[in-house]
Amino acid sequence: MTVPTRPRLHAPKRLRTDADLRALQRLMMGAMLQPLTADDDLASRLRDGRAMADVAAEFIKPNDRLTSFERLQIYTRCYWFRLIDCVYDDCPGLRALLGEEKFSTLVRAFLATYPSRSFTLRNLCSRLPQFILEERRLTAPRTALAHAVVRFEWAQTVAFDGEARPLLTPDDLAAKPPGKLTLALQPYVTLLALDWPIDDYVIAVKKREARRGEASNVVGKAPPAVAGSRVPRPRRRRVFIVVHRHDNRIYYKRLERSAFAVLEALAAGRTLAQAVAAAGSRATPEQVSEWFATWMELGWFCRWQGRRSERRHHRK
Repeated sequence: MTVPTRPRLHAPKRLRTDADLRALQRLMMGAMLQPLTADDDLASRLRDGRAMADVAAEFIKPNDRLTSFERLQIYTRCYWFRLIDCVYDDCPGLRALLGEEKFSTLVRAFLATYPSRSFTLRNLCSRLPQFILEERRLTAPRTALAHAVVRFEWAQTVAFDGEARPLLTPDDLAAKPPGKLTLALQPYVTLLALDWPIDDYVIAVKKREARRGEASNVVGKAPPAVAGSRVPRPRRRRVFIVVHRHDNRIYYKRLERSAFAVLEALAAGRTLAQAVAAAGSRATPEQVSEWFATWMELGWFCRWQGRRSERRHHRK
């Protein structure tokens, strides 16, 4: 059986209708969304096999300095370089871990596999943790560590501008007995059980970048070398981290295992009584009371809204 192929897109001769405009937009976006070559040039052919120079000539006029192909290449480079820059900005820890060359290869492969599908660049790196596991060769031999770093860095994006739902109130807590009461974590709160102290590592990387920025702004002389410019890779150690925001600032809070287990249980939809039991017999009532007092003060809880609340909960 012959598999049907998509009809080739062509630019309309004139823009008479909305459909004509959409056809023009689809053709241009189809060309621009095709990944750049290894030399950061526009691909010589469109995915359907047509020469890119012929395609470009359908919707971009040449001028006395540039051909249609060269003009389209400028737009395409601007688009792809902007996406690449966004990943660079969002993932300083991953970049430091892999090194510039390996990180660049990873980013370009990632964007070719998972191009932007959102109206906002905020969501660009949402599938990068998944991609790292799918293409382990690109981060080997440190795939597990790279995956942990990028999960932590994506959690910061979530914390920065994730949805904030109405806070849980004391009246909400009093409305049901603990055996029937379920609490949800705010969508911008992410729980991370990691095998490395990634929070310390990323903080150290950002401090190094800040020192580099200060050094590069010295007027009248060459920037001095930043002492200890390479941040040592973290040593393996189990840590439990909550990435959240408070007063419009991002914070990382370390928890002990038993406290983290309570939050995990709540995020999974367990009742308050079940979640407290998850802390284990060593957790005293005074400790549990202190935990909840802190978490309520930080505004981590909202009303349970079904399984949608689990989407922000990540476990390794």
